Amino acid sequence: MKKVALITGASSGIGKELAKIHAEKGGDLIIIARREEKLNALKAELEDKHGIKVMTLVKDLSQPGIAKEIYDDVKSAGVTVDYLINNAGFGLRGKYHELSWERQQQMMQLNMIALSEMIYQFLPDFVARNSGRILNTSSTASLMPGPLQAVYFATKAYVTFLSNGLAEELHDTNVTVSNLMPGATETEFAKTSGMDKTELFNKTFSAKSVAIDGYYGMLSGKLDIISGVTFGQKMMMNMIPLTPKKMLLKQMRKMQEVK
Repeated sequence: MKKVALITGASSGIGKELAKIHAEKGGDLIIIARREEKLNALKAELEDKHGIKVMTLVKDLSQPGIAKEIYDDVKSAGVTVDYLINNAGFGLRGKYHELSWERQQQMMQLNMIALSEMIYQFLPDFVARNSGRILNTSSTASLMPGPLQAVYFATKAYVTFLSNGLAEELHDTNVTVSNLMPGATETEFAKTSGMDKTELFNKTFSAKSVAIDGYYGMLSGKLDIISGVTFGQKMMMNMIPLTPKKMLLKQMRKMQEVK
């Protein structure tokens, strides 16, 4: 039986690559993003190439209440979701008090509230039938504070902690929650967040490689999936608990300053 994956933020980057991987495995899709043209192009490509069914929903998850709309649309279409992949998100670089409050609020809505509500809508169905997999795209940024991306880092810490907490709540079911933690990745994120001119994005990994790690990590029920980091970055991550916080904050600030 074909598995249905619902993917938010599917019009580009990691989300688009996750959709391609699922389609290659013969699964049907519900793909969600704001950009209708890109969604329709991806739908046509995947249906033609893999003979699957793709449902598109043009939604802006940075607006309150959209997750409930998505759930209702899916139920009305009579589709059962097997994999819920919360990938939509964005970041902003700059000093907290200088950035637009409206944009920061939208970021919190998208990165945290919409993701939480998507899970809240679909999880009862997963539990009722005792099957389903959830993959949330967090970030290695969730492991530390992030000067010049203070709100973004905080939202991703929320995603990581929520994912891990839910995974344990569901320990006695066949429902799993996995947390994808990419490092610097070749997506539109770098340009839209202003990170493309910083030291942190000197070395990037392909969205496809991160998506592969995330997808198969989800299938295996892995708790945390770290992907797209160099050996040096892995060493730095391991040192975070041992590094004095003021030193860590200074290092992170310098890495996120424009070169």
